[in-house]
Amino acid sequence: MATRCWWHWPAWLRTRPPLARSPLSSRRQFFTQEHIPQICVVGSGPAGFYTAQHLLKHHTRAHVDIYEKQLVPFGLVRFGVAPDHPEVKNVINTFTQTARSDRCAFWGNVVVGRDVMVPELREAYHAVVLSYGAEDHQALGIPGEELPGVLSARAFVGWYNGLPENRELMPDLSCDTAVILGQGNVALDVARILLTPPEHLEKTDITAASLRVLRQSRVKTVWIVGRRGPLQVAFTIKELREMVQLPGTRPILNPVDFLGLQDRIKEVPRPRRRLTELLLRTATEKRGPEEAACQESASRAWGLRFFRSPQQVLPSPDGQRTAGIRLAVTKLEGVGEAARAVPTGDMEDLCCGLVLSSVGYKSRPIDPSVPFDPKLGVIPNTEGRVVDVPGLYCSGWVKRGPTGVLGTTMNDSFLTGQALLQDLQGGLLPSGPRPGYAAIEALLSGRGVQPVSFSDWEKLDAEEVSRGQGAGKPREKLVDPQEMLQLLGR
Repeated sequence: MATRCWWHWPAWLRTRPPLARSPLSSRRQFFTQEHIPQICVVGSGPAGFYTAQHLLKHHTRAHVDIYEKQLVPFGLVRFGVAPDHPEVKNVINTFTQTARSDRCAFWGNVVVGRDVMVPELREAYHAVVLSYGAEDHQALGIPGEELPGVLSARAFVGWYNGLPENRELMPDLSCDTAVILGQGNVALDVARILLTPPEHLEKTDITAASLRVLRQSRVKTVWIVGRRGPLQVAFTIKELREMVQLPGTRPILNPVDFLGLQDRIKEVPRPRRRLTELLLRTATEKRGPEEAACQESASRAWGLRFFRSPQQVLPSPDGQRTAGIRLAVTKLEGVGEAARAVPTGDMEDLCCGLVLSSVGYKSRPIDPSVPFDPKLGVIPNTEGRVVDVPGLYCSGWVKRGPTGVLGTTMNDSFLTGQALLQDLQGGLLPSGPRPGYAAIEALLSGRGVQPVSFSDWEKLDAEEVSRGQGAGKPREKLVDPQEMLQLLGR
């Protein structure tokens, strides 16, 4: 465990005596009559904003500061939602109203765990909520993973969505075939962006640089590979329907993979049944003359390969790039969504020049003082209360793992906010005033960190919208942090 740097804390933090435990009744009086609860949220993605929203709505005096390592807010809504899904991004309007509250402040360009430590936040605030999401990807752990031509889907998504750390990714799309490992919504997003005619993306907020690369793409076939079968896919019917209807493409599904499914799906929950029925129709139904002609003339194709587990990325003869992937053929043990893929002993090689790993996102530990379960990739917690650390909470993916959709994160974050307010009401949080951002601002200033406010973001937002107007886009995203700071006069 890394040593905590006590030496750089200001004197009032180092020398402050332990907080006296006051009677429960006086603590309740403190929050309801005398002082304003100062609450800090780390992360400005959906989990962070939904948590802040709940706190502000259900406590009329609480003040919430949201810290974010990027210069801009909104997390995966900005950097994860596909550019051709603008309706999903409408939630930004709600988050903007939250950020504009006079009891809420956004502070971007602040890396918690580097610029300021969690114990320092805990000293400055009555409660701290960690909502920083899953910043990493699950490694494949197979030979050849380091070869050029192997990318994480997370980095690829960040690249076309303008995440600054991925702006120089420059994927090589000169190959004919790409393989995506994983069968979730992110995998289908990546496949769809690879195969969508570029002119259909021109009016989205995809970055200009990535659109230029996609225009030159030679990728014609995308295989989406999963260890298990059709009943265990993790994508939703909306994303599948978009793939089936994607202009200029045809689906490749093996009817053998669906034998006997018609009877087995009668007992599964309705969402899973509808999804599997669409897969069945796509795989087995004969097309009408017009649809058949369209598919016959399609220049691009996508397919689902089931019961395949990656074993090795195969190198080109000179060993300098990806030339294929070796897959173990699997079979299922057990039934339904709990079924487990086990190898049959057979192998299969699939030629490709690009491998995109979409087997899951992963949270990182943020600070040595915060408990972290490296196996599950979450902060150990009970209903959002971090285990053995009173006054510290978590919400979103770092609380439950990288699963679910926006609605799941909203409910999860509301529950964490509710737990915090219960502790506040029950007198379980520190009494006495806390300085909040005033103390953190002094620390950051002494360390040469320049936070970006929400009004700063609105200036950058206006610049992005202005740049997009000429091309008929909703915005042209700024991707260079230095350029952003220059625009703000920093």
